[in-house]
Amino acid sequence: MNRIADIDLSKAGHVVEIEQLVLGSVLSSGQHSAVRGMVKAEHFIEPLHRRIFEMIELAAERYNSATIGLVFKMFPPEEEKGWSEWLKEPLSGYLSRLVSNGVFGAGGLKYSVPNLVQQWARISVGAEAERIAAAAADPAVDPRELIRSATRSLDDIAAGLRGGSRGKTRFSIDEAADTALDQVQEAMSHKTGITGITWGLADINLATGGIHRNEMIVVGARPGMGKTALALGVAIKAARAGAGVGFISLEMNANKLAMRALTDIAFDWNIKVPYQDLITGRIAEKDFEGIVAAKQDMNKLPLWIEEQPGLSVSDLRVKLERMQDVADRAGHKIDVLIVDYMQLIAASSRYKGNRVSEVSEISSGLRQIARENDLAMVALSQLSRGVESREDKRPMLSDLRESGSIEQDADTVAFLYREAYYLSKAKGNNEEAEFERSEKLAESQNRLEFIIAKQRNGAVKTVDLFVDIACSAVRNAARSF
Repeated sequence: MNRIADIDLSKAGHVVEIEQLVLGSVLSSGQHSAVRGMVKAEHFIEPLHRRIFEMIELAAERYNSATIGLVFKMFPPEEEKGWSEWLKEPLSGYLSRLVSNGVFGAGGLKYSVPNLVQQWARISVGAEAERIAAAAADPAVDPRELIRSATRSLDDIAAGLRGGSRGKTRFSIDEAADTALDQVQEAMSHKTGITGITWGLADINLATGGIHRNEMIVVGARPGMGKTALALGVAIKAARAGAGVGFISLEMNANKLAMRALTDIAFDWNIKVPYQDLITGRIAEKDFEGIVAAKQDMNKLPLWIEEQPGLSVSDLRVKLERMQDVADRAGHKIDVLIVDYMQLIAASSRYKGNRVSEVSEISSGLRQIARENDLAMVALSQLSRGVESREDKRPMLSDLRESGSIEQDADTVAFLYREAYYLSKAKGNNEEAEFERSEKLAESQNRLEFIIAKQRNGAVKTVDLFVDIACSAVRNAARSF
């Protein structure tokens, strides 16, 4: 959709010289590679400039060069004649004037490209605002659909703005190796053994190297396995280590999450208050004092919770940006974003009715958010009911619900499994079988398996953890095993 096709550029604050500077710099240097991935034809508001940039891209693709001579030859004779008549001067002369204005060559692009993209975004937002105002004047319009449409359009503009300011995307192998070694040295100096953000769980840190920026981790489980407890515990531990953490809940409200967080923190102080007892007020006075102290401890953490059901990927981006604004004011950056859980994210209308394609779009959208914002994405996922029909109910990659693209998009996929959950619901066929079930239940009551089923940068393995489901506490297995 061309949002600016009908807008009056004279009233939109369009500065044509900004576009001319970019085109002149590329044409004078012949280096389209200097703007590849940052500038698109749509960023040029003036139709002729948009067409010139399309020809620059064509020349670069065919001849690996975008000099003025090559670009001029890309124009078909009739089109070149039409533009010359419109300009009232030869097109070749106009291209030459662009080059003469691009005095800084490729070096000037680091200044002119951000100005170009920002101008495009500003004018596009204005055009979208006019469209919204015109549509809102219609008494028959559905305001919910108007809001959804506006959100998608504004998110497209925001994505273009982020892409245009991305900066360097190509690195030599020695540059990449230098960055990697810097991360290793940092881990060595901190003696944590990890190159990412801590899970707060030693054995998982050892198995994964931590939670890494620009990557998506999917933690899948059936209901009752403790995925929210794990995610919230990781959020607390990562925040305590200094990382800024955002937690977006599409299922549970913030008050309930805060109560779970309080019981988790208090657990470390040997104050074992079941989450349900806290909700119902069945708590001793001395334990309540511990919970109040846990609240004071939690106040210091760079951890922000957003609760809202039915969010789309576009909505998540908006929520993240607002969360980042709050974090900035507190002197932090959102380093980890936890989403609970991905199947509750609303799909766009693009693949309406095709659930597999909808989930694929959601999955790729979450991964893109991680890369665009230089953060680690931890997405919780509900697993299919097929798990329940097997004798061994430990999850597998094929249990990822409704889409194999989740597995493809994720850098790491882990599953949670609690044998005690299933044993508590079972019943032995006879006295001996019931005794055996009871013994197994007692042994596994606090055991949580963290099954790493996929990991781009490491081995697949199972890590045993300690869990107290009632207190929403997940800890290293050494606590009890």
